[in-house]
Amino acid sequence: MAESVYKVVELVGTSEESWEKAASAAVAKAAASLRDLRIAEVSELDLQIEDGRVKAYRAKVKVSFKYEGGD
Repeated sequence: MAESVYKVVELVGTSEESWEKAASAAVAKAAASLRDLRIAEVSELDLQIEDGRVKAYRAKVKVSFKYEGGD
């Protein structure tokens, strides 16, 4: 079996409803432009607050995909 190399990018997804939807938004956006996604790791969760209320849930997600060269 040949060795493989994977590249990791970090994205921040947002949702007005939940952290799960924020993470899913980040993965969906990555899947639209990257091929062969393998793993997504939620590395941080936070909230955007406005006027004392939660405005948005934010999930920082590390997504890995098979590296095929380039930068």
